[in-house]
Amino acid sequence: YRNEFGEDVEYSYSPYSRMMFGTAPAGQSGSIGFDFKNNLEMKVKSESDSTGFKKMSLIDDLGVNFSYNMMADSMKWSMINTNVRLKLSKSYTLSLNATWDPYVYELDKNGRPVAVDKLRVFNGKGIGKLQSTGTSFSYSVNQDTFKKLFGKEDASNEDKEGGEDSNANLPDDGTMGRNPNETAAKKSVFDTGSQSIGEFDDDGYLKNQIQWNLSFNYSVRYGYDMQNFDFDRMEYPGKLTHSLGFSGSIQPTKNWNLTFNTDYNFDYKKFTSINCSLTRNLHCWSMSASFIPIGPYKSYNFTIRANASMLQDLKYDQRSSPYDNVSNWY
Repeated sequence: YRNEFGEDVEYSYSPYSRMMFGTAPAGQSGSIGFDFKNNLEMKVKSESDSTGFKKMSLIDDLGVNFSYNMMADSMKWSMINTNVRLKLSKSYTLSLNATWDPYVYELDKNGRPVAVDKLRVFNGKGIGKLQSTGTSFSYSVNQDTFKKLFGKEDASNEDKEGGEDSNANLPDDGTMGRNPNETAAKKSVFDTGSQSIGEFDDDGYLKNQIQWNLSFNYSVRYGYDMQNFDFDRMEYPGKLTHSLGFSGSIQPTKNWNLTFNTDYNFDYKKFTSINCSLTRNLHCWSMSASFIPIGPYKSYNFTIRANASMLQDLKYDQRSSPYDNVSNWY
């Protein structure tokens, strides 16, 4: 029916739509699906291979699928879905999925753009217009990344490689070449009987190995800009959407740990939010803090609580809530 503004309004009623098993789909359906897959390889001459040729993959996977609904009264062709997978290197593979729109757009009675039962291929606009596609990248580095990159190895690995030669000249008296009195003195000074402090070297000094990790992820997507319509070309224009995120953690000592994550908005050209958290092991107690330093949700949370399960209610909590600015003991 038409409302008071002269617009066409349509309502539908399905009595079983909210039941456990739902209801049968409206209308009839008789679809034929088409699915094509292939890969592309080439052979190059290689002296290292026993056959004299080396096989290289150009396209690992290339696929196209769509369907045709014979029972539909209009819009019988579905969207065209394509996928491609390229092996760019030994450690990275690029995968892309795309959707193509085979129909043209016209204006309805109210002047709004709608897809009509006319194929683009018969109207001089190609087989289909790219409706959406995208991909993403991610990479992580830590304290061991640069060691592997520059070929540096830990001292422990070097000790393992030369272990047989270094132990060959040690005496059989069980002292491993060390003075028992000297070893006892070191233990009496540095060894507290607890391993929570950390690991000590041969000279009795605490080994301070800072553990850290930094990750970033980037995604890009191309799709229809549904907020704008090109009335001259009678098509939706395309729009690129970017997303960039960072996350990381650092452990300066065994009991301290700091983590963060943030996202960058390319439309506003600034970081939208930063979430940080800090934890500290206090033996029988634990301390934790989290805060958001920028953005509309700027806040903080600080807590000290007992580690014992029987004393979980013994804690100190401070929050930057607008409803409760008073810190209490529980």
